[in-house]
Formats: sequence, C-alpha cells, structure tokens
Amino acid sequence: MLSNTATRYGAAARFFHWSIALLILADIALGLIGENTPRTADTAARLQTLYSVHKTIGVVVLGLAVLRFVWAFTQPKPVPVHPERKAETVLAEAIHWMLYGAILIMPLSGWVMHSAETGFAPILWPFGQNLPFVPKSEDVAHMAGAVHGLSAWVIYLTVALHILGALKHAVIEKDGVLSRMLRGTEAGVAGGVGGESHASALPVGLAAVLWLAVVVFPFALPVKDHAETAAVTQMEQVELASELPTWTVEQGNLTITVTQMGAPVEGSFANWNVAIAYDEDTGTGEVTVTIDTTSLSLGTVTQQAQGPEFFNTEAYSTAIFTGDISRIDGASHEAVGTLTLIGKTVPVTLSFDLTLEGARATMSGTTTLDRREFEMGAGYEDEGTVGFGVEVTTELTAARQDVESDPS
Repeated sequence: MLSNTATRYGAAARFFHWSIALLILADIALGLIGENTPRTADTAARLQTLYSVHKTIGVVVLGLAVLRFVWAFTQPKPVPVHPERKAETVLAEAIHWMLYGAILIMPLSGWVMHSAETGFAPILWPFGQNLPFVPKSEDVAHMAGAVHGLSAWVIYLTVALHILGALKHAVIEKDGVLSRMLRGTEAGVAGGVGGESHASALPVGLAAVLWLAVVVFPFALPVKDHAETAAVTQMEQVELASELPTWTVEQGNLTITVTQMGAPVEGSFANWNVAIAYDEDTGTGEVTVTIDTTSLSLGTVTQQAQGPEFFNTEAYSTAIFTGDISRIDGASHEAVGTLTLIGKTVPVTLSFDLTLEGARATMSGTTTLDRREFEMGAGYEDEGTVGFGVEVTTELTAARQDVESDPS
C-alpha cells in the first residue's frame, strides 16, 4: 500500500524516509572525509571527485525532500504509539520537524555556496550549476557555508537522537514503532486518547525557532574582511634614488586571476605599495612595487594559495617587482624588469596605459605570468586543476610630489 493510514506508514513514505536517510549519511561521510583531506596536488583530483559526488547527492536529497513534503501534506500522519507520554511525544515530533528542516536547509545552503563560488567541483548533472539570483560572491559563499556547517551540527544531533529513540522502541519497548517505518506494520491505536498532542503546534514551533537561529546567526556575525585585516599594518614605503619627478600613489588595486577547474577565480592583494619616478616629457622612469603576499585573498582557496605549494607566505612574505618605464606610443607604456617571488627572480614586462591630467596620473595595465617559472604548484603538472597562466592587473592613480594638489 502506497498511502499512510492512522496506524502505519505506506510504501511511499517509507521509500522517502530510508532513501533520504541513506543519502544524508553517505553525504555526511563524504563531507567529513573532504574536510579532513589535505589540499595538495596529490589529492586535488580525488577531492574534486569526492566533492562532486557530495554536491550531486545533496541536490538529489533536496529534490527528494520536496517530493517528500508534497506527499506528506497529502497523507494522514500515523498516531503516536504512546500518546500518554506527552513530553516524549512532543520531543519526538520536534526532532522529526528538525530533520525535515535539515533535508531542505542543508542541501540548499550547500547549493547556494556552490553557486557563489567559482572554479571547483561541479555537480554531476546536465541541468546547470548555479541557482538563480545567487551572485558570485565570497561573502555570500561564506554566509552559506556557515549555514551549511551549522546545519551539519543540527543534523548530527537530531539523527543521533532519532536513532537512539528508534532503538529504545525496538530493543527495550518492542512496541512496533520501528517496524512501522521498516515494514509498514501497524502500531498505535487510531482515534486513541492523546491525539491532541500529536497535532500540537509546539514541536513545529521549537523546530522553527532552531532553524531560524541557524539561518540568521551567521548573518549576525561580522564578516572577516581579509583586506581590512591585512591593511592594518601598512608596508614601509620604498624610496627611489632618482632625479626624475616622484609620484605618490593615492589609490589602487592589484588583482590576480587564475583558472581553477576551467573557471576564472579572481583575487587581490590588500597590502602593497609602489614607488614611482617618471618624467612626463621623456616618458621614462622607474618603478618598484612591494607586495605583502600574506595579504592575498583568493576566495575559498586563499589558504591553499598561501600554502607551501604556491605562494608559501610563511617562508616568503614579500614579492618585489622593479622595472624601467618607457613610453611606447601616446598613452601606451611598458615597465620592463624583474619580479622576485618565493625566492625566484623572473623577467617580467608590464604593459600599461598612462593618462596624465596635470599633476595627476591614472594607470592601468596587465601582464600574464607563468606559475611554472616560479615553481609554483609544481605538483599540478597539467592545467586540468590549476592553469599555468596567472593574469596580473594593476590600476592606480598617483599625484606628482613636487606639485601641490588641488584640494577639490
């Protein structure tokens, strides 16, 4: 029999219960394995497969959860076997509603996190990767990840209590509660005393308060802003020994774009400075850029990027570019020099456009580095996981020091 009755669960309800339970347990196991696996070149392919399966199972659980809710709202719910135990009945109902929330909120928050991120394990299906209205945003991914993590703790607790309760009924009381969900056997008395506790709004309210806290709590916490943290201690300004006019940078951005799993991932350095000497008449000059590599923010892979396989910031916290500036044609310039990064010095040419308006200059330029020249990510021997090319983009405005700026 597919449908429920007042004293038994039908085949459809039992299918939804056990299929979702097994998938959730498998997904928890995959998630825990992934969290405890080091992020290295040797584990990259395995982690990609693991998280792809993890996300795909999550989407399946979400779909089954929606179907389960639709089915449950059209079916009678079997009565409590022990309606006289009001506190126990309320607790059991509350745990059921917490589990209902878990099978919706946990996979949905994981999908939001996946949609907000770029460049990592895809969902194994042909229907698209992203949810509508979810932007690519590190902050959104961070918040969704926090909800996902809190949901995991809720589900650990509620699943444990649910299993203990089922074992109590099966081993100690032998009252048919577990058999009702396993085989669809009958248990309880239809129309018996205590039906009002079965229909109580208290369990739903308790579960709703818990899930509201899970969803809202991450948004009440301050978001760690890597850029602000890194910028608290500014780097010492380099002075150039040059007779050319010097320029002071007023504002700027230094960003990098890497390709991860075939998708571009953009990051930035929060703490860096530039010393510039440049003569507008001859179009020549020199530049030194000093970068605090510990201030790198690269989305969800920041920690891995700063690790020993890539920037190795624990051993090499500073990168330095020095170059000679020359005008190519009109606004087109280039700075030809060297970049010293993680102990390797490599020739680099930065092409950029320079626009002058009186004593102010606006500059924007890009160059592409090959990570292999710095022996970065040596274990990632092909571009399937991490691309070889790293695009570096610089944008800044500067004021000539020997001319007083207009305060307007």
